[in-house]
Amino acid sequence: MNKKTTSKSKSLKYIKIIVLWLITLIFLFPFYIAILYAFKSPEEIAENPISFPTKLNLQNFVQAVHLPNYVSGFFNSVITAVIVVGIVVLVTSMASYMIVRKNNKLYNLLYYLFLFSILLPFQVIMYPMYSQLQFFHMINKLPTLIIVQTGILIGFYSFLYAGFIKTVPLELEEAARIDGCSKYGTFFRIVFPLLKPVTMTIVVLVFLASWNDFIVPMVFMQQQGVRTMPLIQFYLFGQYAQYVNVAFAAVILSMIPVLGLYFGLQKYIVNGITAGAIKG
Repeated sequence: MNKKTTSKSKSLKYIKIIVLWLITLIFLFPFYIAILYAFKSPEEIAENPISFPTKLNLQNFVQAVHLPNYVSGFFNSVITAVIVVGIVVLVTSMASYMIVRKNNKLYNLLYYLFLFSILLPFQVIMYPMYSQLQFFHMINKLPTLIIVQTGILIGFYSFLYAGFIKTVPLELEEAARIDGCSKYGTFFRIVFPLLKPVTMTIVVLVFLASWNDFIVPMVFMQQQGVRTMPLIQFYLFGQYAQYVNVAFAAVILSMIPVLGLYFGLQKYIVNGITAGAIKG
């Protein structure tokens, strides 16, 4: 009986491993195709789409950089993502600190408003927001994209910061105030350095959210000069349908900043999210 149970558990274990490998392959296959196409010529793609290239066609990347608006779109994405990260980290950390430490009806109401914004889909506010921004002649301007993305992201990351700030001992702040430290000095010198794990997590997640955002730029950034990388890539596959190798090379190049940031700070991501969720 024990042997049957053992063999059955082993069989289930192998089945789970096989299923997990199949799911992994399904998710990795698009990346495999993207990398292959980026290094292949159009003739090789037409001949056998999933085979390895006979030689690495690095000219695809050179052509990708020289595509219209590609460089400007890259810098638009970098500028937007960096500024959005800075604003979100500064605003949400300070707001969450005040909400947690004050803990009265007014600040609790603000906290619930932040939470409500998480549940509100962008499509609900898209048209009213577009009408207001059009009225103030703010369509097709990079600051508009920064403002909209920041407003969308603030709610969730205030919630994430609040859970982590609750773990910071009050005794540290009291000791700092006794030493003559102001409220701002206490926050930036004592509290904020202790928030490094969740801050690094938020830096990565906000950068990813801003860099990969497609809907907001599609609605508000319609002119070519202010398009970001997702929009540039979207139009590339329409305009260069016969040269998908160049289009995929452009996609691979656009992934480099995000991958570099992610792998550089990945050790903080799990710790930051877990600590904020459990301790909050």
